[in-house]
Amino acid sequence: MLEPAQALDRLDHLLSLAKAAGADQADAVYFGEAATGIGVRLGKLEEIGRSEGEDIGLRVFVGDRSAQVSVSDLSGPALSEAARHAVAMAGETTPDAFAGLAPALLLAQTDSHGGFADFDLYDEQTASLSPERLQHLALAAEDAARAMPAISNSEGASASSGVSVSALATSHGFRGATSASAVSVSAVVVAGEGSAMQRDYDWHQARHLADLDQAEAVGRLAGERAAARLRPVAAPTGALPVLFDPRISPSLLGHLLGAITGQAIARKTSFLQNSLGEEVFAKGIGIHDDPHRRRALRSRAFDAEGLATAPRHLIADGVLTGWLMDSASARQLGTQPTGHASRGSAGPPGVSASNLWMAAGSLSPAELMADVKLGLYVTELIGMGVDLITGDYSRGAGGFLIRDGQIAEPVGEATIAGHLGSMFRALVPANDLQFRFASNAPTIRIDGMTVAGQ
Repeated sequence: MLEPAQALDRLDHLLSLAKAAGADQADAVYFGEAATGIGVRLGKLEEIGRSEGEDIGLRVFVGDRSAQVSVSDLSGPALSEAARHAVAMAGETTPDAFAGLAPALLLAQTDSHGGFADFDLYDEQTASLSPERLQHLALAAEDAARAMPAISNSEGASASSGVSVSALATSHGFRGATSASAVSVSAVVVAGEGSAMQRDYDWHQARHLADLDQAEAVGRLAGERAAARLRPVAAPTGALPVLFDPRISPSLLGHLLGAITGQAIARKTSFLQNSLGEEVFAKGIGIHDDPHRRRALRSRAFDAEGLATAPRHLIADGVLTGWLMDSASARQLGTQPTGHASRGSAGPPGVSASNLWMAAGSLSPAELMADVKLGLYVTELIGMGVDLITGDYSRGAGGFLIRDGQIAEPVGEATIAGHLGSMFRALVPANDLQFRFASNAPTIRIDGMTVAGQ
């Protein structure tokens, strides 16, 4: 894996090759990663793996035609061939008036020291974790899970750590690279016996080892969750209040994002097509995207086109403030890109958020469900029955009944359905927001959803 400076030098060389081959403009990305993973089961080492990989993506523009190639061979001859091949491909593609590099005036700028903002994404302690230490973390998680009452078996525990380098260079002068580390621990265990068995898990990931949940805590929570699911009952059928546990409530934010990307709006494939500046959620609801959070999983100073990033309120006091756009969709819509471009090595830029969260409400989860006579507390979602064109929502779910304001018996299988527009407007967040993942939301209550028992 290349160091950041080496990666930028390699990209600069590739851009010069593309220009020599006939490209008018070009950009190139580098991705490198090295990771070690340990898996244990029933107290014994089950697998150990070490992976390393790197690849480069080159996108070229010849007039209003473009093409992209990806290579994992970073040698000089391979890069020369990639540049020639990309330019030849571009000559055969359909013209696209909206394609092109990001506006030069909007490119992220370096500071007085020639670098970009540092969000403390690299931890030397994480990067140097030994396989023995990772095995200790995995065993500690599994031991704690298996020690919980009613746990009868284990599907294993794991721990992993790794480092990554990403870099971007463009023919109109942008050069930027980032190093990051990551460490994670997980456990999956089984409660009960025979046909009554239930499984559940817990998992956590962080940039710094010091920010990672204790392995024992991860294991205990996995065991508690599995045991709590024993002896499930059938879900009731009807229009009921549904509460989403913080494990799965961020999925609702994901549906919002899918409906407000520039591509969806330009193609007219979003149920929120005509909702810009409208009250999409209830007053007081805020949803935020902050690429500048320290040590967070998706922090970045620039996006995949080299544009500067900035914190943004996607929903402010319930109102949809704008779309998330890369340069191509912004040109199509006649506006400016928002610094949300993302990409891999093998395709053109798309759009993604960074560190996303819904602001907490004022009520505790207990207060939020206190007046619920009969409802459903969802801890697991199954399937992807969500249509972002129409807004129709239908997913399999598991969790617990809410009876007289209290969490009651577990529910094995149910279907919950509604329309995202109505769900967003009815949504009420609790006050238990925690920043644990890339996308975070508190417990959420939505009244009037259709629940069908299995």
